[in-house]
Amino acid sequence: MEEIIFPNQIRMFRRVRGKPMKSLADVLGLSLSAVSKIEKGYRRIDEAQLAKISAFLNCPKEAIFVTENSSQPEVVKAWKREQERRKKINAGSGLKTLGAGLRYIRGEKDLTLQDVTRGAKLTLSVYHRIEMGQREVDEKTFKNIAHALGYSESDLQLRIYELDMSGALDELKQQDGKTGVFAPKGGYNDLPVSRFMMRSADSKEINVPIFGMPQADGSILIDRDNPMGSLLCPSTLADKNDLYAVRLTGNNLSPIIPMYAVLVVSPTEKMKNGDIAIQPLKNNTVRVVNVFFDKNGAASVISTPQAAAEPLNKTDEKKLQKVVMISLL
Repeated sequence: MEEIIFPNQIRMFRRVRGKPMKSLADVLGLSLSAVSKIEKGYRRIDEAQLAKISAFLNCPKEAIFVTENSSQPEVVKAWKREQERRKKINAGSGLKTLGAGLRYIRGEKDLTLQDVTRGAKLTLSVYHRIEMGQREVDEKTFKNIAHALGYSESDLQLRIYELDMSGALDELKQQDGKTGVFAPKGGYNDLPVSRFMMRSADSKEINVPIFGMPQADGSILIDRDNPMGSLLCPSTLADKNDLYAVRLTGNNLSPIIPMYAVLVVSPTEKMKNGDIAIQPLKNNTVRVVNVFFDKNGAASVISTPQAAAEPLNKTDEKKLQKVVMISLL
């Protein structure tokens, strides 16, 4: 059965119904990280998984899909941002490099499309689109393709990088009707596979300090002079200034955020409806909140699923600091 990927409203339905991500992960038999990627529209699912999600959220499958007429404005905007992101990836030659590399290696090994699709457990149409540079690849799919071609994941990445650097893929990358037009080659750092699979090759990854001591009242103490360690963050966050991380050690905003998570925080990122944020309190303490805006743009926060919304004045709203990544220890 072919996998499907779509921008969705799973997180919105899950939060409205007060269901933790862990419960959805248990239903699907997946990790929290995998479910987070599904909710963000980055991970493919099949029809059986879609049916399980629909039953778990007690909503029709059609309601999970994003449409401009029936979805929240912020969800639609996120959908459009993701479409633009994929266009940029393709423009940066990552998809074309990967597809051309797979075609070249398949030819070297005298394998047919059917040979690779069977070994990678994909449909012919899906794998053909990957080779044509028209479809992104998740970690599991890349691993299956590598094994079908007789490589480990790291060896396949290196082989494609070497082919690209040698110029062997140039002709194949021109076969989309745009001959002579190329983006600069970027090596396998630009291949559309998880950044964490290529950590050693990614020189832009950054370390951010981790803070956080739990207090008796449920708040978290941020002692800037005594970080508890550091967290390696992907290069996608390298353009954000003054990042730091907050370690949770209790049911902060549970069940929305798992215990023992580490939140990466940007003091300068603009807040949007539904964001998770760090709210400064007094004596260098903070708390984790969900941020909401009404139709007039007035902000309020919720500190736990059971708590009532607390309206904020403009001064306190400006103090909120957006959570841009959640890492599980």
